[in-house]
Amino acid sequence: MNELLQSWPILVALVVTGVFAGLLAGLFGVGGGIVIVPVLYFLLQSFGVSPESAMIIATATSLATIVPTSISSIKAHHKKGNIDTALLKYWAGFILVFAVLGSLLAHNVKGGVLTLMFAIIALLVALNMLFRAGAEAPFKQLPGKFGQSIMASLVGGLSVMIGIGGGTIGVPLLTSFNVKAHKAVGTAAVFGFLIALPGVLTLLSIGSTPADAPVGTFGLVNLPAFLLIIPLTILFAPVGASVGAKLNPKQLKRAFAVVLMITSLRMLYQVLAG
Repeated sequence: MNELLQSWPILVALVVTGVFAGLLAGLFGVGGGIVIVPVLYFLLQSFGVSPESAMIIATATSLATIVPTSISSIKAHHKKGNIDTALLKYWAGFILVFAVLGSLLAHNVKGGVLTLMFAIIALLVALNMLFRAGAEAPFKQLPGKFGQSIMASLVGGLSVMIGIGGGTIGVPLLTSFNVKAHKAVGTAAVFGFLIALPGVLTLLSIGSTPADAPVGTFGLVNLPAFLLIIPLTILFAPVGASVGAKLNPKQLKRAFAVVLMITSLRMLYQVLAG
């Protein structure tokens, strides 16, 4: 009981994280992982967790939250016919295999490497949102089978290592090859499930809880964060979407891109300065 009372500040902070992630996901149409990972990364450090432990816990916990939320998203997109099943049949195997391989690699590299990877990818996402929003696709169509296998492998491997779903990398990648935006988003929702489920199961099975992990951390997943973030994200995403519908979408995306850029640069500075 005493331990629970002492941990109430982090529980309150996790509630705020869930609300924040849901609002931003709804406002900007981004996957929760790109929000949850950096918030948890800095939040855990504020409670005495080392940067190394904070990053791997944030990554694993983010993947755990993506599993149920991606199922909900897949159902919604399936009803609208937004999933490219032909593409999915070819990509799924590569994504699954490299999600497992990426999880094994993430467990065996230093947290600073994962932080650096997240910061660079987040910075590229932010720049894409700032300068390529509404731009024409640079390629007319997807490459051949070999090229697609490389793309699928990168989506699975890179995404799982930094705790994000399939949308952050998958959507801009697919739209760059002239896949319609709604098809890219719907198909990437399935990518998220194929990435997160094997990723979190692998990290749970091989990961040991860091000595400085906060209360409620099992393996590499923080259970209180998982249980609090999921319902709050689902609850507040429609609120964010409703607010976003009344505001200028281009300005909103640019604002989020700037926030994401600042966050990624702060993470880069922490890694390089440390």
